Amino acid sequence: MPKDGRKPCFVHCHGQNSVMQPQTNSIIDELEDAVRNGSSAKRVETLRRVTDLFLDQGERLSDDQVEVFDHVLSHLVARVESRVRAELGDRLAPLDYAPTGVLESLAWDDEIAVAGKVLTDSVRLSTPTLVAIAKAKGQDHLLAISGRQNLPEDVTDVLVERGERKVIRRLADNTTARFSEAGYGGMVAHAEEDENLAEILGLRIDLPIKFLRDLLQRATEAVRARLATIAPPELEEEIKRILATIKKHVAPDSPTRDFAMAEAAVKRMKGLNELNDAAIGRFAEYKKFDEVAAALGLLNNCAPTELMARVLEGPRADLVLIPCKSASLSWTTVEKVLRNRPAKHRIDDATLKLACADFGRLSAATAERTLRFWQLHDKIEK
Repeated sequence: MPKDGRKPCFVHCHGQNSVMQPQTNSIIDELEDAVRNGSSAKRVETLRRVTDLFLDQGERLSDDQVEVFDHVLSHLVARVESRVRAELGDRLAPLDYAPTGVLESLAWDDEIAVAGKVLTDSVRLSTPTLVAIAKAKGQDHLLAISGRQNLPEDVTDVLVERGERKVIRRLADNTTARFSEAGYGGMVAHAEEDENLAEILGLRIDLPIKFLRDLLQRATEAVRARLATIAPPELEEEIKRILATIKKHVAPDSPTRDFAMAEAAVKRMKGLNELNDAAIGRFAEYKKFDEVAAALGLLNNCAPTELMARVLEGPRADLVLIPCKSASLSWTTVEKVLRNRPAKHRIDDATLKLACADFGRLSAATAERTLRFWQLHDKIEK
């Protein structure tokens, strides 16, 4: 309301013509009555009439007139049920002249049915608003934001940091989203355990070469083969060149075993707080024992990965318990390691049952002392 107490009047002049003046005064009167005395049904009816009026005339309004509409809608939207708020969001989200106040209110709504379309489609939301919502809200809101056009780096950094699998996949598939160095690195780290994400990222034309190389080094043979087959012309030659380099480095006549890729992968995961029992269990199930060895080394105060690999690949299942206990792994994870480790003879149920009992009796202090002895003397009992 203007400071002199007069009711707002929307006037848009074209020569001698004016638009909306009588209707808007009537709407304002009705708004004031609906807010003070109206029933829920009355408020919904008034909200829809105000919205219809805005949609009909909005493109011709001045900024001041849009601001008054913003004030009207914001009053009403706070007093109606979520179904009606969602309807309003769906109607206003596509408009590039929609009032920002009510849009921000809808975008912050806890109900994703209300916030979703606004978060995905409205160009009226500012970058600081999107960053704040991405930091505060849950995965459904992050998923909606990840589908926006032309997402800036400030927003994608938060999405990469907080987003779960569905969010990261949608973000990777958003060809207009822009990423910082940290954002690209985080996406590649997520792709370590997600073949679909690895394929989506590998087909991004804007993925810098160093991140493409890192992605292909981590990828499974199936993902590498598929990317080599379906890559667009802009990427095809580069992908083939990188794959040829990788193949050369892992050739059978390579003089030393290289754990660098596995160590880099688990370090990134640890930095993202993702190096946990579940991740190590998945490494074991996927037979990625370089990564299991690197993880055990990192969790045991940077014990040598090569030493951990010798324990994992050796004939004695009981020795595997020592670095696992020292690293505070759960028995569920240790069992996956024992069942899948690269040994000549698969562990039988009786030995596994005995290992479970031994693991329960083994103290962390004893495991840590034994591991320190191994490192000092570079000796593992045969």
